[in-house]
Amino acid sequence: MEGQNQILINRIKGNLRRPSWASLLLLFTVIALISLLQINREYSISLLIPLDFGLISGSRSGPQMSSSCSDFFKQVPARKVVKSIRDFGGIGDGKTSNTDAFQRAMEFMARFTDSGGSQLVVPKGRWLTGSFNLTSNFTLFLEQGASILGSQDPKEWPLINALPSYGRGRERLGARHISLIHGNGLTNVVITGENGTVDGQGKMWWELWWNRTLVHTRGHLVELINSQNILIHNLTFLNSPFWTIHPVYCRNIVIRNMTILAPWNAPNTDGIDPDSSVNVCIEDCYIESGDDLVAVKSGWDQYGMKMARPSSNIIVRRVTGTTPTCSGVGIGSEMSGGVSNVIIEDLYVRDSAAGVRIKTDRGRGGYITNITINNMKMERVKVPIRFSRGANDHPDERWDPKAVPKVRGIRISNVVSLESKRPPLLEGIEEAPFLDIHMENISIFGLAPTMRWNCEFISGSSCSIFPAPCSQLLKNESTFQCSIH
Repeated sequence: MEGQNQILINRIKGNLRRPSWASLLLLFTVIALISLLQINREYSISLLIPLDFGLISGSRSGPQMSSSCSDFFKQVPARKVVKSIRDFGGIGDGKTSNTDAFQRAMEFMARFTDSGGSQLVVPKGRWLTGSFNLTSNFTLFLEQGASILGSQDPKEWPLINALPSYGRGRERLGARHISLIHGNGLTNVVITGENGTVDGQGKMWWELWWNRTLVHTRGHLVELINSQNILIHNLTFLNSPFWTIHPVYCRNIVIRNMTILAPWNAPNTDGIDPDSSVNVCIEDCYIESGDDLVAVKSGWDQYGMKMARPSSNIIVRRVTGTTPTCSGVGIGSEMSGGVSNVIIEDLYVRDSAAGVRIKTDRGRGGYITNITINNMKMERVKVPIRFSRGANDHPDERWDPKAVPKVRGIRISNVVSLESKRPPLLEGIEEAPFLDIHMENISIFGLAPTMRWNCEFISGSSCSIFPAPCSQLLKNESTFQCSIH
C-alpha cells in the first residue's frame, strides 16, 4: 500500500494530476481529425460534427476559462487563534496515535467559535489519528509534506446513527462508522493547505468488504452534515475506506483544486458525493477511484422520499479522471429526494466504464430534472453516455415498487468519445419514460459499423450526432431547440 501511495504521490509531484486543457484540446483535435480520415466513405462528412473545441493556444482565456462557481463560498476573515497540532502533544512519526491530540485541539478551538475563529496547523510529518470532529469558524491547514493518516483500529472510527434519508447504513443494517474528519451543524469551515495529504489507509476496510466480514457501513474520509459555507481546497485525499467527500444536508459547499486517489479495485471509493445538498461547486479536480468520480445523490427509496431533501444547484466543472468500474459523473442511484438544476461541463474521462450516467429504478421515486452536460471529452470509455435501471438494491422490504422516478429535461451537448467500446445505452422505465432528452453535437468514434444506440422508454430530440442516434431521439418532441443548423 505504501509503495502504491508513493507512486500516486509521485504522479502528483510530476505535475500530471491536472493536464492542461489546452494540451488536451489539441490532442483531441488531432486524434479526431485522424479518425475522420479513417471513416468509411459511405458516411458523408457533412453528417459529422463540427468539433468545437474553442481556441487552441498556449493558454485558455475568455469567459470559459474564468468561469467559476467558487463564490458559493463566502470568504471568511483571518482566524484569531492559530495553533499547531504539536501544541496539543501531537507526534508526527507515523506510528504514535494522535487521536487524543486532535480531539484536545478541537475542544480548545471550539472556544473561539464566536470570538474570531481558529486555525489548526498540521506541520510536515505523518500524523496517525482516529476520527475527530471539526468546529465552526475553523480552518484545518495542512502544510506541505503533512500527512494525516487514518487509524488502523476500527474502534477509533466510532459508530454513529444512520442518516435519516437512508434509514440504515448504506452497506449494512443499523449504525455506521463515522468519517475520519467529521462535522455536524457547522458554519464557515475551511479544509485546505499546501497540497498536504489525508490518507484514510482504507485497505483494512476494503478487505472487510471483500471478505464479507464487514459488520457496519464503512466511514467516509470527510463527511459534513447539516453544514454551510464550507471550502475544501488544494489537498490530496488518498485511500478512503468508503466515499471520499460526502457533504449531506449542506448548502454553499465549494470543493476545488483537489486530487483524490484510490486504487481502481477499491470498492465504493467515490470521489465526491454531494447528497441532499444545495449550491455545491466542484471544479478543477483530478480523481482516480474504484467508483464514480462524482455522484449526485439525495436519499434512498422511502427514506429519501419521506425526508424530501433534494440536491439542487450543483455545478461540476473541469473534472478529470478515471474509474474503470463506474462513471465520470453519475446521478443516483440514490436520488429519492430529487435532483434538479445540475450543470456538468468541461469533463475529461479516460479508461472508464462510463462517461456520464443517470442511475435510478423502481422504488426510488423522486425526480431528476433540468440536467445540462456540455463539453465532455472521453478516451477508451466503455459506454460514453448511459441511463440505467435495474440497481435492484433497497434499504429493506418496505420499499414501494410503484414509486417510480420522474426523469425529464436532460441536455447533453458537445461530446467527443475516442476508442469507444459500446454505443450509448439509454434505458428508461416502462411506467415512467424519460422525457425531453436532447442531444446535440456528439461524436463517438471507435464503434464497429454494425453497432447502434440502444434506447428504451425515452423520448426527445437530437441533432449533429455521429453515428446516428436511436429513433426515439429523432421525433423532435423535446422542448429544447438545436443551436446548430
